[in-house]
Amino acid sequence: MSGFDTRAVHAGQDFDPTTGAVIPPLHFSTTYAQDGIGGLRGGYEYGRSGNPTRTALETQLAALEGARHGLSFASGLAAEDALLRAVLKPGDEVLLGNDVYGGTYRLLARILAPWGVGLRVAEMTDLAAVEAALAEGPTRILWVETPSNPLLKVSDITELARLGHAAGALVVVDNTFASPALQQPLSLGADVVVHSTTKYIGGHSDVVGGALVTNDDELAEKVRFLQFAAGAVSGPMDAWLTTRGLKTLGIRMQRHSENAQVIAEFLDAHAKVQTVYYPGLPQHPGHELAARQMSRFGGIVSVGLADAAAARRFAESTRLFTLAESLGGIESLMNYPDAMTHASVRGTELAVPDNVVRLSVGIESVADLVADLEQALDQI
Repeated sequence: MSGFDTRAVHAGQDFDPTTGAVIPPLHFSTTYAQDGIGGLRGGYEYGRSGNPTRTALETQLAALEGARHGLSFASGLAAEDALLRAVLKPGDEVLLGNDVYGGTYRLLARILAPWGVGLRVAEMTDLAAVEAALAEGPTRILWVETPSNPLLKVSDITELARLGHAAGALVVVDNTFASPALQQPLSLGADVVVHSTTKYIGGHSDVVGGALVTNDDELAEKVRFLQFAAGAVSGPMDAWLTTRGLKTLGIRMQRHSENAQVIAEFLDAHAKVQTVYYPGLPQHPGHELAARQMSRFGGIVSVGLADAAAARRFAESTRLFTLAESLGGIESLMNYPDAMTHASVRGTELAVPDNVVRLSVGIESVADLVADLEQALDQI
């Protein structure tokens, strides 16, 4: 199976051999009968260590990222936590971008730092700055998020992988915003890809989850042990819902991207909008890189307005765009990062400007979305 959409529909999704059901059964069982002591059927013994529905999702995830190993977790942060604990020990340092998801920074700064993990920050779009930061001292992990959240910075995965590997670092890419439908970081040199599957992969705002994919056999074994030993696994219903969403990822990302492009161009031409952050616009500093690195430009558009008051007013005035956290669902969402998703990084070098609003553009009729934004801007 070579085509992305074909893999999305069929990887890990063989029909049930007993009944012929086209959709594989949803396995809720927490425990499994053994054929004598230690005689496991298919390797399953207990729901935390393995579940056929979760296995099917992990197969699907690996297939879509072109990886040998996929691991599914209860949330994106649970996936990140398992990876970080599998790789790091006290005294190790992580270098990450200055525009990453606030929850990633919080996990490192407030959970792992007290246990002796060091944290440094660099501008990932500036390769010279990254190289200099790597030279400051041993770096165990180079953490890249591209496009970034919420300022849509585009980082060069290939070059960052080269720099990271030269410095002896494991190169991790958070691929949540692009999804595997638009970007394949492992093929560009990354060692590990992380996802909040809550977002585009699930795609319907009805299931929380996370994932890791990698070609590194030894690392996958370490992370899988933590998945089992710490237990932050996705439940069978969560795995099933994620699988269902993943099957339509390709066509959804096409519509998200098409709608976002129209909206970005509308906002860019509007007198009350100061800045539009969207890599699909030719003036975006990462436009040419995104065009090479991604197949489309994605469904997230951020805007800078005159000031915080204007941004808050705009965010609270839409009708189709729902004011809510998260992103990547079929419905359009509006978010004010400074006080919502990125409140945890206020006062740090990762703080989001308070005049910025982030739009997760859904798959609705784009004319209706533009009309909604126009009436909201009229109220500023």
